[in-house]
Amino acid sequence: MEKNAKIYVAGHRGMVGSAIVRALEKQGYTNIVTRTHKELDLTRQDQVESFFAEERPEYVFLAAAKVGGIVANSEALADFMYDNMILEMNAIHSAWKNGCKKLMFLGSSCIYPRMAPQPMPESCLLTSELEKTNEAYALAKISGLKYCEFLNRQYGTDYISVMPTNLYGPNDNYHPTHSHVLPALIRRFHEAKVSGAESVTCWGDGTPLREFLYVDDLADACVYLMNTYSGNETVNLGTGKELTIKELTELVAKVVGYEGEILWDKSKPNGTPRKLLDVSKLESLGWKYKTELPEGIRLAYGDFLNNPMRAER
Repeated sequence: MEKNAKIYVAGHRGMVGSAIVRALEKQGYTNIVTRTHKELDLTRQDQVESFFAEERPEYVFLAAAKVGGIVANSEALADFMYDNMILEMNAIHSAWKNGCKKLMFLGSSCIYPRMAPQPMPESCLLTSELEKTNEAYALAKISGLKYCEFLNRQYGTDYISVMPTNLYGPNDNYHPTHSHVLPALIRRFHEAKVSGAESVTCWGDGTPLREFLYVDDLADACVYLMNTYSGNETVNLGTGKELTIKELTELVAKVVGYEGEILWDKSKPNGTPRKLLDVSKLESLGWKYKTELPEGIRLAYGDFLNNPMRAER
């Protein structure tokens, strides 16, 4: 990407989009285009077509999405499928119609099969049943990355997709029920510390294994791949390291400074038993993560403390 090229970052107010904007600015890109949801509703085809026809961005990072944890996904199945499928199709199609040179579509590791081989290679996509707790979101995301692939095959575009693992960091969502596991734990342990609670109860039994990537590392990888990678197959973005949810809760509690007891509600769902990405392709392309989990959680907790309104989202 040329330093003065017009680059549109969709979803720039979210955790991922804002990190991509930071990464671009840090690397000297000077013509970054953004729109808030009020200025541009990506689920409205007429608005999206008008935006792309007017701005004609040369490069697009499609980081906008309707996201949430197990509770949010299970309560709003139809909304997660419709909103995500409509917004990504609108954006990708309008980018193609208006001559976008290159587009990056951001998927998610949760769209791999529930019982995928571990670590999960890019080739395992669509080889068996999806995880039911986020099936609607997964189907929408799979449609987006497949549409990019089909545009490449039919029209010779250079549209790529990446598959991030679980992300965390600045500008995360700390909602008590609609957030992902790591930010939810940060909020719960912080509130427990402040209130002097003797114990904190977490969902499941703590045995599922998870991988986490600091969002600024993710953004650095996205810009790197936008400049170096072309191909129909998606690229996994992760660390290649995992820990149990129990180990994660203990680590978050330590960083936050909560010293009470951690209990487990085994009547609640665990979700997918293991979700580790095979990052050998990413590393062969010349990129590797930098931020280790304890340091990343410390940075994320600092962001939480410095931006109390985020806890209200």
